[in-house]
Amino acid sequence: MLTLASKLKREEGVGAGRTHAGSNDASHRVSIRDRLLIKDTCKVTFPDENKLCHFQLAISPDEGYYLGGKFQFEIEVPEAYNMVPPKVKCLTRIWHPNIAETGEICLSLLREHSIDGTGWAPTRTLKDVVWGLNSLFTDLLNFDDPLNIDAAEHHLRDKEDFRNKVQDFIKNYAR
Repeated sequence: MLTLASKLKREEGVGAGRTHAGSNDASHRVSIRDRLLIKDTCKVTFPDENKLCHFQLAISPDEGYYLGGKFQFEIEVPEAYNMVPPKVKCLTRIWHPNIAETGEICLSLLREHSIDGTGWAPTRTLKDVVWGLNSLFTDLLNFDDPLNIDAAEHHLRDKEDFRNKVQDFIKNYAR
């Protein structure tokens, strides 16, 4: 977490020796957490403003393999929310180890039942879902437990060719 806080300070141009007068650590941590969870890389839209349980999320990664792409996700919040996770589908064709070309997503917090304890829980929020989807393009990119096995194996075989294929998909489908 210190690394993330340091990154934010560098991005804002705040010097390492400066402190915020009158702010306490707890409120500072919360603001850093909130800014990290919902970055400028995410934008929510409502196709039908009368249906707040159905919305779209656009993610434009600011680093990594997927830099330069704009990826659309459809999110449906069921009536049983928050006891069950929202239904999420990627609408943009993508070459990704954790997203199938058909739009299914492998993200543990979207699993209703998870043996590793990181699945959905009633304490999770839609902000957690947005953070998780955004993180699939950076720190949660997982080649060891893939949904798209071909993409994961491609990365293991030839990282540069994998990067090129990702960029081809971005150019053709994610602009």
